[in-house]
Amino acid sequence: MKKRTFPEGFLWGGATAANQVEGGWKEGGKGISVSDCARSHPDIDVTNYNAHNSTTSKEIEIALAADDEVYYPKRHGSQFYYHYKEDIKLFADMGFKVYRMSIAWSRIFPNADDASPNEAGLKFYDDVFDELARYGIEPLVTISHYEPPINLTLNYSGWYSREAIGFFTRYVTAICKRYRNKVKYWLTFNEVDSMIRHPYTTGGLIEDRFPGMNFKEVIFQAMHHQFVASALATKICHEIIPGSKVGCMLTKLTYYPYTCRPEDVQEAQRMMRSTYCYSDTQVYGEYPAYLLAEFENGGIHIKKETGDDEIMKAYPVDFVSFSYYMSSCAAKNPDGLKTTAGNSITAVKNPYLESSDWGWQIDPMGLRISMTELYDRYRKPLFIVENGLGAKDEFVPGQMIDDQYRIDYFKEHFKAMLDAIEIDGVECLGYTSWGCIDIVSESTKQMSKRYGFIYVDCDDYGNGTYKRVPKKSFYWYKDVIASNGACLFDEEN
Repeated sequence: MKKRTFPEGFLWGGATAANQVEGGWKEGGKGISVSDCARSHPDIDVTNYNAHNSTTSKEIEIALAADDEVYYPKRHGSQFYYHYKEDIKLFADMGFKVYRMSIAWSRIFPNADDASPNEAGLKFYDDVFDELARYGIEPLVTISHYEPPINLTLNYSGWYSREAIGFFTRYVTAICKRYRNKVKYWLTFNEVDSMIRHPYTTGGLIEDRFPGMNFKEVIFQAMHHQFVASALATKICHEIIPGSKVGCMLTKLTYYPYTCRPEDVQEAQRMMRSTYCYSDTQVYGEYPAYLLAEFENGGIHIKKETGDDEIMKAYPVDFVSFSYYMSSCAAKNPDGLKTTAGNSITAVKNPYLESSDWGWQIDPMGLRISMTELYDRYRKPLFIVENGLGAKDEFVPGQMIDDQYRIDYFKEHFKAMLDAIEIDGVECLGYTSWGCIDIVSESTKQMSKRYGFIYVDCDDYGNGTYKRVPKKSFYWYKDVIASNGACLFDEEN
């Protein structure tokens, strides 16, 4: 009996983000980003996402006056800036075909509004791409991943400012010209829908800087500017790099009705639309009718300039990428129901699912459901660019880090992914596990919430040697890639 395998040419790999992995926050002329000013709150409940991501102008003022890397852990990350050669070799040892990474905007244009790019920053990524090429690893580059330069917030009202579009397209033009022979696959904005949940990290927006204004309207205005900028980025990439592919990236928040009551079904539909409205816009190049109705009914007015609609329509994305970690339930009346944390949300708990150490519910079948829903909706290739398990790994010097729980998680998700491809007819370009090497968690700003196949010796306060140590899952994933998934079914043959 022939073993099941993934399609030929399937791109296996891993993913990180510059603001969580690089460190070197002041090296090589880098400017300060919004993530460099994101303070850790180690004494707050780790499942309270909002408490870890609330930001005020006063907190930014305090951050800018401090050189601290203990309570601002994004500033040290995993020190990829100094270890990139070692890390890429480890990725190659696992057999990576693709590495999803981001370029820190503030390394290239430290203040966003700079007249010319920072050569030292451009050179750093040249070196990274050259090292990847040395091992035959394809880069998948996110252009903006939760780190607009802080100057954009302080002097231009973040992405609420129309000027942000020009700054961003200047940045995109610079990196496309520089890396036109090194990068084929691009993503514009990471989890573009997250603007509504954490507007500071995505859009550089701080509510107290918009007194007397409808902040929800501010957020959607900033989102409009990002939609136009994303379309222009697609245009720029296609013109400068023939054959390049540009994707959108959304948070795949999958909701099930808590019961079959029509009210719960409708609530699940409403919550799903609250995410889909962003990818709908980027794939179809126009705002969906239901979002326009929400604007009308909510008294939200979006200011457009002549030509915005035409630009969005002319340059839609080539493929759809997404993050998937968990699913949740939706109920019209959640009173009395248990809730639990998730990827930037708190939602009704599904009694049929187990949960991670951080309360995220584990649902492999939800990945298959999500892939099928997305492909049926868009009929464009998919790319799973974030998926993984945040867990507390025990490191004992001289002993293998036994993270069998991570292997079990991935195994079931990979099988569900293949079912979506083989049985449901989904076209999927590849898969990159999130935090393939331990990084600072976005949701809680912790190192102890570990996702990686590679352990980094660093605690939540930045203490440690930063030594890299492969975990048990490292060798397991290596076998998965080498066999193109066939080893997942060894016990069945």
